Amino acid sequence: MYKIIASDLDGTLLTPDHKIAPFTKATLNQLHQLGKDFIFATGRHHIDVAGMREQLGIPAYMITSNGARVHNCQGEVIFKQDVAEDVASDIIALAKQDPALKIHLYRNDDWLLNVEDEELKKFHDTFSYKLFDVDNPPLQGLAKIFFTRDDRDHDKLVEWENTFNDLFGERVNVAFSTPWCLEIMDAKVSKGHALEAVAKEKGHTLADCIAFGDGMNDIEMLSMAGKGLIMGTAHEKVKRALPEHDIIGACDDEAVAHYLAELLIK
Repeated sequence: MYKIIASDLDGTLLTPDHKIAPFTKATLNQLHQLGKDFIFATGRHHIDVAGMREQLGIPAYMITSNGARVHNCQGEVIFKQDVAEDVASDIIALAKQDPALKIHLYRNDDWLLNVEDEELKKFHDTFSYKLFDVDNPPLQGLAKIFFTRDDRDHDKLVEWENTFNDLFGERVNVAFSTPWCLEIMDAKVSKGHALEAVAKEKGHTLADCIAFGDGMNDIEMLSMAGKGLIMGTAHEKVKRALPEHDIIGACDDEAVAHYLAELLIK
């Protein structure tokens, strides 16, 4: 049976208000006592996720920025892959031409944003953004670049997805974490490859892993794991990309925890 549990956060493990609910916390702690390893696998920043790990109260690996950073249970970086500086420079230069785009950078220990956005602060209790000058952006240490729009126009973001793929396709991995958040990492980065690295370090294989997710940035992980489960609320693109994968309930029902409890806790 599965030795490693990997889960996306927003739309998957967390409640709609972005919290770890009591039953989920209790279930993951019980699984830890049974010798199962848990891995956060998210597009979020590692500083943000470290706070959640403290709340959860168990040692856990952290796959963050969609796999651009991997931290072990002691908080040590065991994998790091940045967006190339020349690629980052060109991407930001293109994106700043569209005033509707909000440009975000995950750089080392910081989250940087080109304009104020009070709504975003609701998503993060202990971690928030700092402003950066879009005309003089920092280019070193960028785990990922991502884009949002106040109007949440998915079609407009798809246009940008196509543009970035056309211009930088072999050097970047472009994916949606939600329909309104377009993310860019180095081409060698994905949650699936990060999960494989963690499994090998712990003496296991991908066949020993069960994974949960709801976004296009979860597809590699869900397809590479021994068992990949799609949330019922996932975007239709995810379901179409993985037609043979089982679909479970919603995050507001703590579907991940209930599935794990039924499958792994006897």
